[in-house]
Amino acid sequence: MTMLSTFIKPMHREGYRFVGIFAAVTLILFLIWQPLGWIGVCLTVWCYYFFRDPDRVTPVREGLIISPADGVVQMIGKFAPPEELGLGTEPMTRVAVFMNVFNCHVNRAPIAGRIEKIAYRPGKFLNASLDKASVDNERNGLTIRMDDGRAIGVVQIAGLVARRIVCEVNEGQAINTGERFGMIRFGSRLDIYLPEGVSPLVAIGQSTVAGETVLADLTSQESPRAGAVR
Repeated sequence: MTMLSTFIKPMHREGYRFVGIFAAVTLILFLIWQPLGWIGVCLTVWCYYFFRDPDRVTPVREGLIISPADGVVQMIGKFAPPEELGLGTEPMTRVAVFMNVFNCHVNRAPIAGRIEKIAYRPGKFLNASLDKASVDNERNGLTIRMDDGRAIGVVQIAGLVARRIVCEVNEGQAINTGERFGMIRFGSRLDIYLPEGVSPLVAIGQSTVAGETVLADLTSQESPRAGAVR
């Protein structure tokens, strides 16, 4: 790792158009008034930063469920999964990860398996931090079926500012843990529905890194973890 690579990261292809627009507007702002141009420079850098797509080192031990998103664990509880995922009506443990506009927004598969179902549902654009956003907001859900027959649900939820959910995989496709499957623009949330009997190994308020942070372990009998601010 070099000093340059610490700050300069690859960019998701969704970002090229937006960075180009920001850069063009910045040139116009410089022609109007130089201080406005420097504000444009800052916004262009932020736009690039938003669409960054760095490589991640994913734990590969069998049974590990990895965070699909950068952000903060906002909610953990028992909720019925969206009906379109085909996971039944019984409550499942749901871990909600909230992403703000400064997080990397590329989403990654929490577990290896086959994508059994992809279900898009239009909806509202409420603040993604609200609990009812999981029901009312526009969303796109994936059901990933593991080799042992169990399934995990992953739901991309649009937010107050986010207006586009990008899904880059297809039904029937095999996917590996940590593999990219999409992103959301700009600020949003991901819900992860864990199989029965699996407890989360993260706590509310904990920061997560997509493709790296362990959310749960299918082979563990450990009780749910609590967190404390230090």
